[in-house]
Amino acid sequence: MKIITWNVNGLRAALKKDVLPWIIEQSPDAMCLQETRVLPEQLTEEQREVDGYEIIWNPAEKKGYSGTATWLKEDAREVNLGLGSERFDVEGRVTRTRHTDFYLYNIYFPNGQRGHERVQYKLDFYELLLEECNALHAAGESVIITGDFNTAHNEIDLKNHKSNHKTSGFLPEERAMIDKYLEHGFVDPFRYLNPEKEQYSWWSYRGGARARNVGWRIDYFLISENLLPRVEDVIIHDDVLGSDHCPIELRIK
Repeated sequence: MKIITWNVNGLRAALKKDVLPWIIEQSPDAMCLQETRVLPEQLTEEQREVDGYEIIWNPAEKKGYSGTATWLKEDAREVNLGLGSERFDVEGRVTRTRHTDFYLYNIYFPNGQRGHERVQYKLDFYELLLEECNALHAAGESVIITGDFNTAHNEIDLKNHKSNHKTSGFLPEERAMIDKYLEHGFVDPFRYLNPEKEQYSWWSYRGGARARNVGWRIDYFLISENLLPRVEDVIIHDDVLGSDHCPIELRIK
């Protein structure tokens, strides 16, 4: 099974940059998009209905903001939008689908913002999601979380770590949340397979950061520990343009 995640930084803009042919060529079983920033009715029928896929939309109430969409080749056994909290769910950040032997979470985690004004909101989001995942694990379920986590976990996950310890996205309390997930039955399969690899998934548009590869790894798959033996590969497609993020692929048996 091939699952791809991609923060497209505005789906309508990304579609103008030929992301759709790349996705169709890859033919993922599940395509998880974040920061879609669009209502389905704002798209053409061709953009809204892709051959061979059921598309589950979860737009934010605020137009042009946030939002997620999950494309599936096989219909989900169950679909849930949000975390059951209006505080977070108005922003369309969570699309959960149930499959044969796992739950798939497509998530656009909040950004703590430059002035740190949304850091607590972000941490609360992480906590609420973990409570839900803990309950699934306790019930014997397996979970795959993917999307834009808006957090670089360790120093290896961003180029300029020395100058970013006080920047949201690399604050100690944000990084500790990733640690907490790993302590509660999750594994980062990319880092498990590539313990010393420096590869990034997001680059600022400023200062030619992408051309110089001054980036951050903030887009992840976290999987239940029992799924790790089934992982074949995790690929960061950092050569694929169309957004300030690049797509990440999980291949799982």
